[in-house]
Amino acid sequence: MSTIESVLNETRLFPPPAAFTRDAAIPGMEAYRALCAEAERDYEGFWARLAREHIGWKVPFTQVLDSSNAPFFRWFWDGRLNASWNCLDRHLDTIPDKAALIFEADDGTVTRVSYRELHARVCRFANTLKSRGIGTGDRVIIYLPMSIEAVVAMQACARIGATHSVVFGGFSAKSLHERIQDAGAVAVITADGQFRGGREIPLKPVVDEAFAMGGCEHVANVIVYRRTGTSVAMHSPRDRWWHEAESGQPDQCEPVWVEAEHPLFILYTSGSTGTPKGVQHSTGGYLLHAALTMRWTFDHKPTDIFWCTADVGWITGHTYVCYGPLAVGATQVIFEGVPTWPDASRFWKMIEAHKVTIFYTAPTAIRSLIKAGADLPKQHDLSTLRLLGTVGEPINPEAWMWYHRTVGGERCPIVDTWWQTETGGHMITPLPGVVSTKPGSCTLPLPGVMAAVVDETGNDVENGKGGILVIKKPWPSMIRTVWGNPDRYRKGYYPEDFQGRYYLAGDGANRDLDGYFWIMGRIDDVLNVSGHRLGTMEIESALVANPLVAEAAVVGMPHEIKGEAVCAFVVLKGQRPDSEAGQAIARELRDWVAKEIGPIAKPDEIRFGDNLPKTRSGKIMRRLLRSLAKGEEITQDVSTLENPAILEQLRHAR
Repeated sequence: MSTIESVLNETRLFPPPAAFTRDAAIPGMEAYRALCAEAERDYEGFWARLAREHIGWKVPFTQVLDSSNAPFFRWFWDGRLNASWNCLDRHLDTIPDKAALIFEADDGTVTRVSYRELHARVCRFANTLKSRGIGTGDRVIIYLPMSIEAVVAMQACARIGATHSVVFGGFSAKSLHERIQDAGAVAVITADGQFRGGREIPLKPVVDEAFAMGGCEHVANVIVYRRTGTSVAMHSPRDRWWHEAESGQPDQCEPVWVEAEHPLFILYTSGSTGTPKGVQHSTGGYLLHAALTMRWTFDHKPTDIFWCTADVGWITGHTYVCYGPLAVGATQVIFEGVPTWPDASRFWKMIEAHKVTIFYTAPTAIRSLIKAGADLPKQHDLSTLRLLGTVGEPINPEAWMWYHRTVGGERCPIVDTWWQTETGGHMITPLPGVVSTKPGSCTLPLPGVMAAVVDETGNDVENGKGGILVIKKPWPSMIRTVWGNPDRYRKGYYPEDFQGRYYLAGDGANRDLDGYFWIMGRIDDVLNVSGHRLGTMEIESALVANPLVAEAAVVGMPHEIKGEAVCAFVVLKGQRPDSEAGQAIARELRDWVAKEIGPIAKPDEIRFGDNLPKTRSGKIMRRLLRSLAKGEEITQDVSTLENPAILEQLRHAR
């Protein structure tokens, strides 16, 4: 391999509105270049300045970056701070009565919580944890629905210096059990159940099932929030109801001042292949990036109503629900339900009702909403929106254009953010007052982020060619290690292929002639078709550009002559076709891809389904699709899928 071929040709350009640029946190390209030049000139000084400006320190740091044990970097390590204090206490003198959270439950009930009220709730629960013997350095598993209580639990752990590990409420007992054991958790915070799309989904019974698997004797406390009211088994003295355990606790709790490198949280990757990987993040560097990107990427203003639709079980919900918005004193919407219940207008109704100004969601959600009702946004007043964002995977250009026209009314900049669980926050993204956007491109790195595209020997490839995405210098919010497995961290992110010089993102990318970055899919998703290395994202984008197609996922399958062939799983905007109609549409789509990209990218096989295998958070499980394309038995845990039955439909679809 030398490079990955880029076959997507996107020439549309959308400059930021002049009025937006004038009032932006980074007002134009000259200001952006000045920040980049500052970082180039004095890298440590650049980050030190930002850390002093954006974070409150109990003990100021004197050391910036410690590379003596690279790649186990330390940032601001001799400073002391508390994440909860930075998110709550620092606002009590200035905006105590400002709404911090606007929670909309699955059934539409709305609850507003001010900064003063949220501070009191976090302190009461922090005191509850302390009364149960939980303290600094302990690991706490949080297995809760999307709720005010989830934010309270995370902030309370941070307040007392406990390290939290949030497990998405859709994960199975086996997945939960693995994470409890790996983290060495002393407590689990959960609920009796949760509501999603009008359905009640149990949580406490899943916890009990995980404990029944054995090996969890180190967990002395299970605290249960009563959400649904359904009867559940309570095992005394281990299990306590949240409201009972909290009764009588004071609403003041002095924060524990921890070192900047203190582990704020561990967040596990899905673990669908191999053992779960616990990504460990620090307190100081992580919090800096969360606050900074709220101001830079989202251009947060005091009057904004911010809504990130991600669940707190994922990194997006950590950085842009629990920590980033609160660190800058934002008012944000939190939503318990799903975008298509009770109908596909739910998101648009909520934007209208809560007067949302900044909306941040995933491309999978956008494509699903296009399929469910492409004209529905026009039936609602979305005029309060001033900025849109996407997260989770590259957005295909046609979905980008629908988002721009139909949701944003052609007036809202779109920040297409590239980052990872491991990076802690945005790395490459359009800055809304700076960059002219191209549909499907995450555009330029943030100031201070030294991103590059290299070949497999670590040498830069020229613009216009694809290769491997790397970050050349450490940054404050980066992963510190894989919990309990430093060798896995070193080998996975600083491999010997690059002599340990660069952080390996695991994504293929292309930097076009304007210097814009285009993410081409995971390196292990790159297809080798007749000697051509093609990124899956570009073929998917071509398919979704066809007016018949709502969504597509592309994987490779073995081929005797080509080595690998393209297999496409396609969801149409209309009904799933019968066999004869499907063959005709498949021919049309193959010809379409040949015209859009070239004959080399034509899918050899197209399978139509009612939908794609996704987690409840909307992530397409491409590993499962690869198994289906190869005809393999699926042995991975599929309990997190929204609709596991779709696997059988796609297995037999031709």
